[in-house]
Amino acid sequence: MDSIRPTLQSASVLQRSHAGVGALLSGVRDQITSPFSEPTLRLGVTGLSRSGKTVFITSLVHNILTARRFPLFQASAQGRLTAAVLRPQPNLDLPRFAYEANIDGLLGGQPVWPESTWRLSQLRLTISYKPTSLLKRAMPGPHLLNLDLIDYPGEWLLDLPLLTLDFADWSDQVLAAAKQPARKPYARPWLEALGQLDLNGDHDERVYIELAQLYTNYLRACRQKNLMIAQLQPGRFLMPGDLEGSPSLTFCPVPRPRGNLSKSGFFATCTQRYEAYKKHVVRPFFRDHFSKLDRQIVLTDLLGAAAAGPAAVEDLQAAMTTVLQAFRPGANSWLSKLFRGRRIDKMLFASTKADHLPRAQHDRLARLLGELAFEPANNARFRGADVSFMALSAIKSTRLAKVREQGKVYDCITGWIAGQQQPKAFYPGELPDSLAELKRGIDAPLAQVRFMPPPNLDHQQQGLPHIGLDRSLEFLLGDLLS
Repeated sequence: MDSIRPTLQSASVLQRSHAGVGALLSGVRDQITSPFSEPTLRLGVTGLSRSGKTVFITSLVHNILTARRFPLFQASAQGRLTAAVLRPQPNLDLPRFAYEANIDGLLGGQPVWPESTWRLSQLRLTISYKPTSLLKRAMPGPHLLNLDLIDYPGEWLLDLPLLTLDFADWSDQVLAAAKQPARKPYARPWLEALGQLDLNGDHDERVYIELAQLYTNYLRACRQKNLMIAQLQPGRFLMPGDLEGSPSLTFCPVPRPRGNLSKSGFFATCTQRYEAYKKHVVRPFFRDHFSKLDRQIVLTDLLGAAAAGPAAVEDLQAAMTTVLQAFRPGANSWLSKLFRGRRIDKMLFASTKADHLPRAQHDRLARLLGELAFEPANNARFRGADVSFMALSAIKSTRLAKVREQGKVYDCITGWIAGQQQPKAFYPGELPDSLAELKRGIDAPLAQVRFMPPPNLDHQQQGLPHIGLDRSLEFLLGDLLS
């Protein structure tokens, strides 16, 4: 494989940055105020591009708001969810998750998928429930849980290694990867422009903008082909959010210069902008938002990587390892929150687009994801976090079908394709039994078809159809509603 794994450091880089007086004061404040406030769970929802983050949040909120019954979500199945409402979010400096626009698009006459996550957003869903605990039931007043859903691009977590690399070392890694055979065709325009550059030449902002755009085009091509996922850095080049057009996003990796280095040349200026990006973009994100999460779901398009080939699977595993280095897993107690800050005590890894496979392959899909993320998941369990792996489709867009061809019967899926008047059947192929086999490649490539949301979703008596959403909710929320 030509995949180059990034240099990874321990998550202690972030732990040190969150430790000390600030974390202690935050823990003291939380412990003093928590007995007098409504319980709140901050749930982080992340995943790399096209993993289904927006659809997951939209389906979760809609099904709870409309009191749909989830058979495997105990509070729902037992009729203990009495009501749910959307309330103003606690962080007024964050954009609000566009739930209403998303659900309108899904339930319209010509249903469409919501736009992908491109920036940080938040939504507060407050759930009223009947507890099973005798102690809780004896307490007066309604029993409420504030569920703060924090949606953020997984690409931003890929910036974690930048905190331990200077500009020259990072540039060396990216340039070496760009010259690998699988990536070089996409990097050629950017590399050719770099070859004509005078690293000590006079400042011309147009040159910075042009090279940054060529580098961004290269990153986009790699993402489209599932190549070099772990090195899609800086993450804001692909998901700029509110920073689009900022000088902090106008640089690119550059070869080490030879001879004397001008203090105003291209290499020196890119170094300054790279360090500014780490200081003003990367560190504040981890400090102000990421470190305050209680639980986390990581959505992964393993099927897309499998269809793209062995190199893409290797890259996805490297990216997952990089992403999970950012988390601070561990069991939470009032004492641990007081002295070491909040930890993520439950982590759910979900392989999305389970509706692209027959039901018989869903357990295999979850098992392969468990193998893919075994090392970081094992580390999280060692630190006291509860970890689970599932196959998931937050909105099921297909139906199962049996197709007979040349005397054989195949398990297929049927779904709606954009522009077609009737659903079409596809044979998705078979997932292998192990990750080792998946990395060797599959004989029958999985059908990578973009199914549209099925029509008349608002007529579904059981809410938005899904695979595994209720199991996900039981793992993430069940203990807090008991």
